[in-house]
Amino acid sequence: MTFDDIGSWSEIKLEIIRKYATAYSAILTRQRGLHHVYVDAFAGAGVHMTRSTGEYVAGSPLNALLVQPPFKEYFLIDLAPDKVASLRGIVGDRPDVHILAGDCNTLLLEEVFPQVRWKDYRRGLCLLDPYGLDLDWRVMGTAGGMGSIEMFLNFPVMDMNRNVLWRDPGRVDPIDVERLTRFWGDDSWRQVMYSTTGNLFGWEEKSGDNDTIARAFQKRLKEVAGFKHVPEPLPMRNSKGNIVYYLFFASQNTTGDKIVNDIFGKYR
Repeated sequence: MTFDDIGSWSEIKLEIIRKYATAYSAILTRQRGLHHVYVDAFAGAGVHMTRSTGEYVAGSPLNALLVQPPFKEYFLIDLAPDKVASLRGIVGDRPDVHILAGDCNTLLLEEVFPQVRWKDYRRGLCLLDPYGLDLDWRVMGTAGGMGSIEMFLNFPVMDMNRNVLWRDPGRVDPIDVERLTRFWGDDSWRQVMYSTTGNLFGWEEKSGDNDTIARAFQKRLKEVAGFKHVPEPLPMRNSKGNIVYYLFFASQNTTGDKIVNDIFGKYR
């Protein structure tokens, strides 16, 4: 199969997640009776190719499998059959690794999250790294309400700008509007990004920028999803300096918040 090629910003993301996963697993391994798991909702083929050198590099699921001390279980999900097959071929028949084929929005809510409940002394680190606006707010809202899940999130602002957040919202395809509304959880993103006060006729015009919508989503993760700690997200930029996405972290745990703020600070 053809592996996804990734830019330097994605390599940085992989490094950040690997560093935090290592610290997370070390801390939870010391907590007697806790069962901690790693969840990768858009796991991919397990391997990427770098644009800069053309070399193969391990993806997030393989990095997680190499973390020491190890997680107790791993849940790796992808929608594409060829990527699922690649993962199965790389991982093999490990009993602690569950590779699931299908829509993560359904699989997380129905099969994975019920196995990471607080009352069962289970905890989870969940990576939500969608290719675009392919994620349902219910996943993030459920994770926040469970209390047992910490998550990294790729906030796909480039997809938002390219397909939805146009200066003239009347020209946007309704299907793309629905994609953003599903990701956001409702249509309050319109009030964040558009205003009718800048003209005489009451038309909606774009008034917000990337930082505006990222700050609004940070607030939403706290106030609506219920995460206690959502540090300032890390803008991930391409070689031209344009923001491709923001990397969010959300947790109920003060220690996790401190660790991520320290890691993010090294890359800002």
